[in-house]
Amino acid sequence: MRCSEIIERLRELAPETCACDWDNPGLLAGRHDKEVKRIYIALDATDTVVERAVALKADMLLTHHPLIFKAVKQVNDQNFINRRILRLIQADISYFAMHTNFDSAPGCMADLAAARLGLRDCEPLELMGEMGEKPYGIGKIGSLKQPMELEQLARRVKEAFGLPFVVVYGQNRVPDPVHRAAICPGAGGSEIERAIAGGAQVLVTGDISHHQGIDSVARNMAVIDAGHYGLEHIFIDYMAGFLEEQFGRDLELVKALPEWPAVVL
Repeated sequence: MRCSEIIERLRELAPETCACDWDNPGLLAGRHDKEVKRIYIALDATDTVVERAVALKADMLLTHHPLIFKAVKQVNDQNFINRRILRLIQADISYFAMHTNFDSAPGCMADLAAARLGLRDCEPLELMGEMGEKPYGIGKIGSLKQPMELEQLARRVKEAFGLPFVVVYGQNRVPDPVHRAAICPGAGGSEIERAIAGGAQVLVTGDISHHQGIDSVARNMAVIDAGHYGLEHIFIDYMAGFLEEQFGRDLELVKALPEWPAVVL
């Protein structure tokens, strides 16, 4: 099966027109006409992931985060980004990324995360447009099926996303129980204002700074920082399932093992 056929299905799922203007999803390295039998799926194209894809003799690497965000003026071995690009090209691995287009497209990251959290009557936290008659955008805001204490919700986040820990801003500072919550996988600090405006009592996201956390609490919204990787690693399982459903036994799908970028000692 050609890489172009797989890309066509990926773009039907999450068109690149759904991506943010600053983003760079798509085929970032390799051949469009490459014959693909084995795909390695990961969140990031780290050195470990690239070397694992090479060792597995993968024909295609699929990640959520793009390796290339800005213009590459030289392709050599003088920096870590370029070395990864060279390694992929030398191994004849076609490399495709689905980033904010996957974050925002209907049925993808935002909807998947909201479903895991148990939100209902959801709407996009940051509305970006419509696909057909379905609104899409970054994050989701909605009501919990059952109101609960903040600590209970934090434990639900840990369980639903398989996390070793979360960081909670607002414990014993924000009124319980929680009825309305927002979730924004990835770095959601830029969505704080929208979450507050939408009436969220809690924002579940990642990459929250100290001041973003305490300032949100001062405005009566708690924040559960589940980590960037912590919320977005669901991309790997979902895309493996999607590709299996689309192509069956025509493709061998290999999922990257959990690779937490940070640990608590």
